[in-house]
Amino acid sequence: MIPKKNILLAVAIAVLFLLLMFILFGESGLSDLNRLKAERDGLLKKNTELIQKNLSLYREIERLKNDPEYVENVARKELGVIGKDEVVIKVKKGGKAK
Repeated sequence: MIPKKNILLAVAIAVLFLLLMFILFGESGLSDLNRLKAERDGLLKKNTELIQKNLSLYREIERLKNDPEYVENVARKELGVIGKDEVVIKVKKGGKAK
């Protein structure tokens, strides 16, 4: 016959093992904690990128409000605007000379 002490010790070890498994793999276990940490790190990185983009956009807005040369440069690049005394000459690429 197995002593009562050994049975209690085996039950206690089994309970501790089950508790450890629940802590590691349970609904709020370490795997969930690691997933949440990775998600947090991703959100912090995205937040930093958005802060940088906002700062860049803020600077561009300030330049558009206060820098006429910058406004002219943007209008030329993005809208194809030309000055009053300028002439546009278009050159065909790959065309045959006559």
